[in-house]
Amino acid sequence: MICFICGMHAFSDVKRMVVLSDTHGLIRTGVEPELAGADLILHAGDVGSSGVLAWLGRFAPTIAVRGNVDEDRLGLPETEIVSVNGELVYLLHQLERLDLNPRTAGLRLIVSGHSHKASITQSNGVCFCNPGSIGPRRFRLPITLVSFTLGAGAWTGTLRELIIPPAPDSGRVEIRANFIVQLPRGEAGP
Repeated sequence: MICFICGMHAFSDVKRMVVLSDTHGLIRTGVEPELAGADLILHAGDVGSSGVLAWLGRFAPTIAVRGNVDEDRLGLPETEIVSVNGELVYLLHQLERLDLNPRTAGLRLIVSGHSHKASITQSNGVCFCNPGSIGPRRFRLPITLVSFTLGAGAWTGTLRELIIPPAPDSGRVEIRANFIVQLPRGEAGP
């Protein structure tokens, strides 16, 4: 849903959100169990093709930003602010291009990609999440994404790795790490 007053995507009653990046046009059917049951999917760029967005859209509403390999024909913005259960999430491809103070802007979560290396850090009440990549394997890095369970006082995140056996269309997902984004009392979304 889009707020017609501010132009921002706004989603309420999101219980499960999947964050991913750097698909580079590759659709990995092995991540389908992670996408099933999601209420929202956020893609931090290097989508690679409109087919990837159509495939993700079969599972949940999908918001994506343009990465350095995406062409203008995909029509993706460079950044996006999304309201999720009343909390603000900022999407961009390269964290180095962040041009605002997240805390001053009232942002709770910054989602970026580009490096293909999963990273979750928290600073001054803001969570910075790079879900890694579910696209072609690069630099011997694992194939990863992040899944959030959203509660009233905290968002619980899980970094998940897709274990890929020799058959390219199969695989299983394993938990790599769990983390919590604590929401300030009285400021949690509905």
